[in-house]
Amino acid sequence: MKLPARVVLAADHAGFSLKEAIKAHLISKGIDVMDAGAFKEDKDDDYPPIIRKGCAIVLEQRCPGIIFGGSGNGEAMAANKVRGIRAAVVWNDETARLARTHNDANVMSLGARVTSVEDAKRFTDIFLATEFEGGRHQKRINDLEP
Repeated sequence: MKLPARVVLAADHAGFSLKEAIKAHLISKGIDVMDAGAFKEDKDDDYPPIIRKGCAIVLEQRCPGIIFGGSGNGEAMAANKVRGIRAAVVWNDETARLARTHNDANVMSLGARVTSVEDAKRFTDIFLATEFEGGRHQKRINDLEP
């Protein structure tokens, strides 16, 4: 299982605690974590600017990202507005794997209100260790952005 050297994390207030758990998990594996925020649980933290900041770092560093919110849906929507980002909401092992193999997702979105810490760690490991299959999927990826 080959993991990336660096991963970007970004969360709103609802995803803050899960982000912190995944940050510790990644650091324990020797992965350099770039944290785009939030840096505390503050209900005034809105996800769009934090997610955009995290996505900008993903593109700049050419590394994967993981974003966190209550459900992960709004965060994925915000991320997918950033040109070059392919964010996938992940809720089980198979969606974590398919996000990479078929969709070449460079960002995984997790919902802290619907995902346990243990599941999130497993999804993270699967997502980060899985390679894009290319082939017939590449044409579809190319069609996502003009």
